Amino acid sequence: QVQLVESGGGLVQAGGTLRLSCAASVSIFNFKTMGWYRQAPGKQRELVAVITNGGNTNYADSVQGRFAISTDKDTVYLQMNSLKPEDTAVYYCNALTWMTNSLWGQGTQVTVSS
Repeated sequence: QVQLVESGGGLVQAGGTLRLSCAASVSIFNFKTMGWYRQAPGKQRELVAVITNGGNTNYADSVQGRFAISTDKDTVYLQMNSLKPEDTAVYYCNALTWMTNSLWGQGTQVTVSS
């Protein structure tokens, strides 16, 4: 069974940086896309960033220019710069297989203090 394991969350002051990692138990080339979503308390889960197997990326407007998604072998990263309190959420790694099955990690908490 394929597993996704996130790490790198934590508490940071506004303006700070964090780098999230999501390690897959198989090569990421098994996936059509990989992405990061987040869910703040009382809100729906939303897309933050996605990267395709071909390397194309897409970002939510709210993080454009501040966050960067990248991959390496079996890991997908989310570099988060200029963090804001509104970025506070649980961040989830997602992988979409070529058979369009959606896989999720367990989530990692990111808290940005003002």
